[in-house]
Amino acid sequence: MHLVFATSIVPHAAPATGYEIANAAIIDALRRAGVRVTVLGYAWPGKEPSDPENTVVLGAVDVRTENASLPQKIEWLGKAMAAGLTFSSIKLRAATPDNVKAALRAIGPYDGYVINAVQLAGAFEGLFADKPSIFVAHNVEFRSAEENAESATGLLQKFLYRREARLLKGIEARLCANASFVWTLADEDRQALGVEGNLRSAALPLVTRLAPPPAPSRREIVCDAALVGTWTWQPNRIGLDWFLESVVPLLPGDFRIHIAGHLPAGLSSRHPGVSFVGRVPDATEFVRGAAVIPLISRAGTGVQLKSIETFELGLPAVATTRSLRGIDRIPENCVVADEAEEFAEALLRLAKHGAASDVDGRDFYRRQRDALDAQVRLGLVKIGAASRQAAA
Repeated sequence: MHLVFATSIVPHAAPATGYEIANAAIIDALRRAGVRVTVLGYAWPGKEPSDPENTVVLGAVDVRTENASLPQKIEWLGKAMAAGLTFSSIKLRAATPDNVKAALRAIGPYDGYVINAVQLAGAFEGLFADKPSIFVAHNVEFRSAEENAESATGLLQKFLYRREARLLKGIEARLCANASFVWTLADEDRQALGVEGNLRSAALPLVTRLAPPPAPSRREIVCDAALVGTWTWQPNRIGLDWFLESVVPLLPGDFRIHIAGHLPAGLSSRHPGVSFVGRVPDATEFVRGAAVIPLISRAGTGVQLKSIETFELGLPAVATTRSLRGIDRIPENCVVADEAEEFAEALLRLAKHGAASDVDGRDFYRRQRDALDAQVRLGLVKIGAASRQAAA
């Protein structure tokens, strides 16, 4: 079977975001199942695809809103309003529909599509309806937009997020209705999208690496807690704000917290132990230097890849319930806490033990990957049957 993996950003050599890590895991699982996969999408500016022989690049775009100039943001917004598209999809209109059609003709023959998230399909709606498809819902995007609207403080922001939510709800409904099968990254997202039956969908347990993690080894503790992420993404920012405003003030002044990743302008904390360290060369080594990992998601849908990576590494963690979406078996060294007081107490308790609380994450990795392969096969059976029916 030959499938076109239609995505906003094609895989690159070193996946940096949760979206890219998830894409790499799904593509690898498809190929383990014997599927020929050709990836179609945009490249990051200045970066080459990780698998150029099986990748068709529509052009180079930087889709990150925080990197865009004010005139660029205004241009995107104006075009989105005029075209009736979402803000996220209008950024992907660098290529024309004719460009996409030509790229698909060059790829052929193929049996169907894996439509990876709503952004590219929303930008070119209808172009991927001529063959059977599997829709990969990384998140319930309309729900995330609704939550962003609730947390926004400005009237314009609220209006724009509500507009995104309304448009995304329609796009997601159409993609699910047209798909032979739907893959979500968290089981609860199946119900939110109206595809909860086992004949319609499956949740994909993910892994964050193509090879098993190493066995537990000695590590040097340089801070009590470490967090890394793209904090300019609104669902992540909601969790970070809760952590800094509600949890951190409950921790003693000598509790050392290192926060890495892309940070929004003006972010600060009065706690003397909090350090914002920006980008780090090796995120794995960064978190391995912490006694405990706070997993602080309070909004959004889909799965938290940082939680999965933490468990693969066997590191002790304190996690909110939202941080554990898409994860069935929680390691013994993870404490679940949703209230600020409980979260702070658990951080202090686990930080005292440090690396002594580590577990072997290889078993967690094996279970996740085996379950991923099983769920991928369910979708392939459905799209295979639809492809044969279409060809008959």
